[in-house]
Amino acid sequence: MIDDAPAPLIHGGVQTPRAPLPVLPPLALYVHIPWCVRKCPYCDFNSHTASPQLPEEEYVDALLADLDQDLHAVYGRPLSSIFFGGGTPSLFSAQALGRLLKGVEARIPFAQNIEITLEANPGTFEQEKFVAYRALGINRLSIGIQSFQQAKLEALGRIHNGDEAVRAAGMARQAGFDNFNLDLMHGLPDQSLDDALSDLRQAIALKPTHLSWYQLTLEPNTVFWNQPPTLPEDDTLWDIQEAGQALLAEHGYAQYEVSAYAQPDRAARHNLNYWSFGDFIGIGAGAHGKLSHPDGRIVRTWKTRLPKDYLNPAKSFQAGEKTLANEELPFEFLMNALRLTAGVEARLYPERTGLPLQSLAKGRREAEQSGLLQVEPTRLAATERGQLFLNDLLQTFLS
Repeated sequence: MIDDAPAPLIHGGVQTPRAPLPVLPPLALYVHIPWCVRKCPYCDFNSHTASPQLPEEEYVDALLADLDQDLHAVYGRPLSSIFFGGGTPSLFSAQALGRLLKGVEARIPFAQNIEITLEANPGTFEQEKFVAYRALGINRLSIGIQSFQQAKLEALGRIHNGDEAVRAAGMARQAGFDNFNLDLMHGLPDQSLDDALSDLRQAIALKPTHLSWYQLTLEPNTVFWNQPPTLPEDDTLWDIQEAGQALLAEHGYAQYEVSAYAQPDRAARHNLNYWSFGDFIGIGAGAHGKLSHPDGRIVRTWKTRLPKDYLNPAKSFQAGEKTLANEELPFEFLMNALRLTAGVEARLYPERTGLPLQSLAKGRREAEQSGLLQVEPTRLAATERGQLFLNDLLQTFLS
């Protein structure tokens, strides 16, 4: 059962009142398209192997009906960004995505400079299709490369090869996308420092505006978790991280989040909103959302996970929701905000949680004394050491 009003935060026996939110955060939309050509052995996302004929029309109908049920919570608020994630959203036709975008815009106004991102797999690239995507107003691509080396791609279960990855970046630019991200992994099975830097140099040579460069981790409920490959030693992983960050900085890619690097003014606005505790509607099978209400409630939602259940008219789109309790908010806010290398302005904490900045005082003091948090009254930002030991930093706000 959802309470009408959250309980006050308790610090040292003193109840800290929580204020209504006079200014609601920016609003984004996440659309989950759950089908892939093939499930990768490292992937723990809600993705499912596609049948030869995707139920595009039925799924778009369901997405719009799902959105209709969330509209009461966002009336009058424009969308600052839309992100099509998956799965492999580029399996859907431009016609299907166009009908969806028109349906969304008929329900929620788009901000004038809205960012609309589509995740794409190099194995699904067709020039004509991506020209059509661009004509719809999709203005940013996120291309899942992971590696350019055939042995590594095979180990990761990817459906593309290195040449297709290179061609995908060229096709994106030819289709009119002057803003695109390349997803690249490091710490791959049997990967050396030279292997990792070779991949990174190849990615930089393609001149993306943004690079997501992150370490492979073994997640529960994946093939790799049950049949772990041989991963590099910790010393090699550390060398890769240090050398890779230096190489990216040398080529003008500034790190602005744990695994995100961008050219000037090209940080992903959708992700920045997420990390700064902004709001987002989540529609689609297994999608998550987070919405703030003027009375101070902050509600997280999650949708029915299996596509067959999501498409079943007899079942509810929403699988659950939770109103965040006051005592959860410091951690909820900081576990996102402190991932940003520059942190966030301190004023965002009371503005987006309804709690006074003073409610962080004890944890803030301990984190500053331990060298994990910058001593900066107007910002909440990790030190370089704090970025390396982010879990330890967050733990100070749980004690």
